[in-house]
Amino acid sequence: MANPATSLPPLPLPHSITEHYLDCTSSCGLNFHTLQAGKFGQPLVLFCHGYPELAFSWRKTMPAIAEAGYYCVAPDQRGYGRTTGWDNASYDETDLANYTLTNLVRDLVCLVYKLGYRQVHAIVGHDFGAVSSAMAALMRPDIFLSTIQMSHPHHGLPSPPFGSEPVKQNVDIQAELAKLNPPRKHYKWYNSAPSAAHDWDNPEQGLNLYLRGYFHLKSADWPANTPHPLKEWSAKELEIMPEYYIMQKDHTMPQTVAHNMKGENEHKTERWLSSSDLDIYTSEWKRTGFQAALSWYRAQTSSTPHSAKDVFLFSGRKLEVPCCFISGKQDWGNYQQPNALQSYEDDQIVQKGCFRGAFMIDGAGHWVQQEQPEAVIEKILGFLKSL
Repeated sequence: MANPATSLPPLPLPHSITEHYLDCTSSCGLNFHTLQAGKFGQPLVLFCHGYPELAFSWRKTMPAIAEAGYYCVAPDQRGYGRTTGWDNASYDETDLANYTLTNLVRDLVCLVYKLGYRQVHAIVGHDFGAVSSAMAALMRPDIFLSTIQMSHPHHGLPSPPFGSEPVKQNVDIQAELAKLNPPRKHYKWYNSAPSAAHDWDNPEQGLNLYLRGYFHLKSADWPANTPHPLKEWSAKELEIMPEYYIMQKDHTMPQTVAHNMKGENEHKTERWLSSSDLDIYTSEWKRTGFQAALSWYRAQTSSTPHSAKDVFLFSGRKLEVPCCFISGKQDWGNYQQPNALQSYEDDQIVQKGCFRGAFMIDGAGHWVQQEQPEAVIEKILGFLKSL
């Protein structure tokens, strides 16, 4: 069967990056759209994007890494972009088992094998892709030999009750945030709600202006981004964060962005995200919609049995490959999960001697590889050369 994505116009890419489709429908059900740079046979470096991004987000990073002697591959992940084979079902009909951590790692294993490799020299992930990169290395350290997280630090997995210890009751953070004055809500649970995809698909300001504002507010170009560590996972601490993380209870994300962009010069971000590059995100999301990509949030916030069992399978397991963390100094994502960044120094979570450092890049917010690509390239190459 023909892949409908192949009829789309080619992406505007640096000359050293090419587009390829890799048919993994017989293994994981996906026909991957990938960006590739470098030569087959060189050490493989896999790049995993986050939300609401695409493989296209690595366009500034891959050429220099390939030039240094690596085979670079960035896929559109399940639910995103020009990769096909994922089920674009309604909210009620979505099978969240497709978005559990084990299945997302399975997707990557199938992709690696289809590329003709049995091992990945390094897997690099940004935002939700950082979860992919950490979990791939944690679950299959024999395949993913090292890992870099960007903008979303790895932290320990929950465990089932141990011995006679009482069952730990998790804080109902949504209920606690709703008690604040004014009432608030957490963006992850908002993105998991039935109405979220409709909101993202139909912003009142138009999709292009909405995405421009969303990228702007989470970047170093928004002066209100002055992040710092949080003391604990509590409503009182979380409300310190910007509204794109801890939203007004009655606002949609498009309303949140419109409210916080008042008086802002949205052209500031054109320095690192041109109008033509933003148009790529806009056209891709108009074509696919956001429902499937938002399922990544649903699978992580869901209390359904299959997602809990999926995580418990790896309880007590630690990262045991070389790893590092790269992020923007002006990124609240470093601290949204209190003490997560300290997890790299905890030998119950990361094997002693494996962590190679955290690098905070000034002048970058959440979109660090787009805002400050040269600095990111330097840190990635430094890590790769240290292996």
